[in-house]
Amino acid sequence: MKTLEFVRDTKKDRVTVACADGMVSVYSKCAYCRHCTGVVTGKRVAPAPQKEALDAIRKGRGSDDGLMNAAMMFNTLVRDGSAIACDDDANAGYAALY
Repeated sequence: MKTLEFVRDTKKDRVTVACADGMVSVYSKCAYCRHCTGVVTGKRVAPAPQKEALDAIRKGRGSDDGLMNAAMMFNTLVRDGSAIACDDDANAGYAALY
C-alpha cells in the first residue's frame, strides 16, 4: 500500500495526486478507483465510503442515495485530509470501481 500526497491548487479549487497515469484529480478519478482504500486524515486512514456503500448495494442493503451520500462524504474527507491510501502496488493506474 502506498500513500499519494495531495497537491492542492486553491485558485482552481482542485486536488490532485501523482498516480501511475500522471497527475489525476482526486475528486473525479481516485473517488471512483478500485485501488483507493481511503483518505489519510491526521494519523489515521478513513476508509473509502464509496466502497462500503457499493458493498451494501451489492448485498441488497443499500440504495442509490447511500452511494451519493458516500461520494459527498469522500469529498469532505478530502477537504480535511492530506493524502490518498492506494493499494496499486503494481503501478497499474486507474481502474474503475463500478
